[in-house]
Amino acid sequence: MILPIYIYGQSVLRKESADIPADFPGLDQLIADMFETLDASEGIGLAAPQVGKDIRVVVIDLDVLSEDMPEYKDFRKAFINPHIVEYDESETDTMEEGCLSLPGLHEKVTRPKRIHVVYEDADRQPHDEWVEGYLARVMQHEFDHLEGKVFVDRISAFRKTMVKNKLKALMQGRYSCGYKTKCAVRK
Repeated sequence: MILPIYIYGQSVLRKESADIPADFPGLDQLIADMFETLDASEGIGLAAPQVGKDIRVVVIDLDVLSEDMPEYKDFRKAFINPHIVEYDESETDTMEEGCLSLPGLHEKVTRPKRIHVVYEDADRQPHDEWVEGYLARVMQHEFDHLEGKVFVDRISAFRKTMVKNKLKALMQGRYSCGYKTKCAVRK
């Protein structure tokens, strides 16, 4: 089932998400719904808060980029209870980011190129690994949602001032996009 994506201004996007227990009900269906929602919105990552759930679940599909980045061929994965344990600040990279919860807004964000993460996969198997490159960026972006942050929290004060009116418009339901959404006010 395609779920509505919560738009900037929704309180769930500013809430820290909770780890979920091993017997969390309906997890497989939620993950399937999140992947279906991700496909319908043509995104590459989606965190549970973006569909109104304040739990630590993220889905990422980088297969759509595999023509340009062959290393991500067939990369479609769910991350349960993910946490970034450490950031390797020795190298950073600045790239433009967008977000399904902030339609129409894109800004350059600087992030570490390498991170240490722990998570469980869809089979609830634990993982503890260092991740680098584009996947590390996507994980940082999506895992930020689990901490109640969005990518505009990581831009300069000057850029925040420049996008202030766009953020206000999103909060007021003045935006357009090609996927199902839920905004803070009725449109």
